[in-house]
Amino acid sequence: MCEFCTEHGDGKVWFKNADNYGRDLLSDLTRRQYIHDFFTATIDEGVGTIGRLETLYSKKKHLPARVTKALIDKAKVEHFGQVVTIEDIRELVGKAATVVRLPCACRWASMKKEKRCCYSVSYSPDAWYENLDMSYFGLAQDQGLESLTPDEAIGQMEALEQDGAVHTIWTMITPFIGAICNCQPGDCLGLRTLAIDVETMFRGEKMAVVDEAACTGCGACEEACHFNAITSVARSGEHRAHIHSLSCFGCGLCRTVCPAGALEMKRRE
Repeated sequence: MCEFCTEHGDGKVWFKNADNYGRDLLSDLTRRQYIHDFFTATIDEGVGTIGRLETLYSKKKHLPARVTKALIDKAKVEHFGQVVTIEDIRELVGKAATVVRLPCACRWASMKKEKRCCYSVSYSPDAWYENLDMSYFGLAQDQGLESLTPDEAIGQMEALEQDGAVHTIWTMITPFIGAICNCQPGDCLGLRTLAIDVETMFRGEKMAVVDEAACTGCGACEEACHFNAITSVARSGEHRAHIHSLSCFGCGLCRTVCPAGALEMKRRE
């Protein structure tokens, strides 16, 4: 069980604790201001910071330990995530009172391209996204927020997974949960940090496991994995997929693409 589950889970997986979506947390004035300034104070600054750190990392092949620790500690207080499976998505979104799709701020900040793959879920009439400053995208406050039914949102996220998106869930000042993102590593700031050994998200509660009797060694899972967690190993003269448990973030993309149905998601030890 992760530290967030211990601290914020109330005996549950932390992102399944309804209190972490509640109006009591949303009513906090500090959090409301954080959400209002989120695009400029967190996303824009994050793009600039990670660009500098990527340059440093490419030269040194590592970051100073104090820098890494400071980044992770700050993220855990403000905007920290966790990889979730499509089963988690169906459970969480299926119970939501409101669901809204909005533009991906990471892509907008980096490339000024709009892709709608981020979702707000609320379990009460008070929706956190009402405090967002949509003028960041050149939109009026009532534009750019597309209301969906839970089933519509789940269907869209299932389609995004088919295109190789990783599902992640994020806090807006921990432990309040605001966003479900469906991202590709090169576009998402959170996923980009992993490439420089700064983990601003937890691994999923589950990890991929291979049924070696069913695996044909085709390599589809290795190609689909964004976390370099899968390699091919020889077993009795034949190749089989092998999952490196510490590298696996539990997204389930390997399971999605496996033509033999040889992968499943099991609770992480």
